[in-house]
Amino acid sequence: MKLEKATTPTFYFIGVTTAQSSIMKLFPLWAKELNIDAVIKGIDINIHEDPSVYREVVQFLKDDELSLGALVTTHKIDLYQAAKDLFDELDPYARLFGELSCISKKDGKLVGHAKDHISSHLAMQAFIPTNFWEQHGGEAFLMGAGGSSIAITSNLIESANKNNRPSKIYVANRSQPRLDSMRSIINEISTDVEIEYVLADDMIINDEILTRVKPYSLIVNATGLGKDRPGSPLTNNCSYPENSLVWELNYRGDLLFMHQALNQKESKNLHVEDGWVYFIHGWTQVISEVFHMEINQKELSKVEQIASDYVTNKS
Repeated sequence: MKLEKATTPTFYFIGVTTAQSSIMKLFPLWAKELNIDAVIKGIDINIHEDPSVYREVVQFLKDDELSLGALVTTHKIDLYQAAKDLFDELDPYARLFGELSCISKKDGKLVGHAKDHISSHLAMQAFIPTNFWEQHGGEAFLMGAGGSSIAITSNLIESANKNNRPSKIYVANRSQPRLDSMRSIINEISTDVEIEYVLADDMIINDEILTRVKPYSLIVNATGLGKDRPGSPLTNNCSYPENSLVWELNYRGDLLFMHQALNQKESKNLHVEDGWVYFIHGWTQVISEVFHMEINQKELSKVEQIASDYVTNKS
């Protein structure tokens, strides 16, 4: 990791393998469309890096005048825990969820935001049928207990949804501390929906949970496996519940989890969704915050079209 003083307005992407992300090609196209005068630069950090590294990055962004802000992926919780005291302001979701997905500056202050609650809600709206839970009584199974999983679960259990909520939610993760932290956060939001937190330090445990999940459920890969690291949280012997929605939060990488679901799509009548729409909303939410602008529906449609054209031309 090499941090150099920006010589032109710069927007950062803090991740693990940022050079492989489509955003490095898309952002200049979006910036032109949205009249944004800035370049994008990646900052790669190893997963679960030493806290001093996260503090160094945040301090750099805070001190460097032309460094305007950043989108954070993978490191959302670790960065928050390591450097939350360096921020002048933290939005309510950042404090509640204990994570940061967006860093911006306003009136000379460094501000931290958690945008996943909003972007995951918008992404789910795009593929989950209206009143899906109320009509079918299905469940949800989320693998991973990081920021995305917390944001998705918070949306699923909101009391405003009334009867349109999963009848039960399973959350599996490889480490107990993350499960304990997620449980504490989610209990602050609602305790109406039964949630079973499972330590799954072996893929076979996830396979076993999957056999218990009802038909017409939502199955989510929120582990990061299949993107920055190859693989899937499930084995190739997994069996999906019929008539379910399968959501792979990744949109690049080997996407093994998604391919496992696609292999059963016809036999189990599955709807398989990748992370592309989530990616679009995640970035546009952060861009709006960092550049202090509202992206209207017409502009959002244009941004989506630019991204779609890019993928089509790339393939």
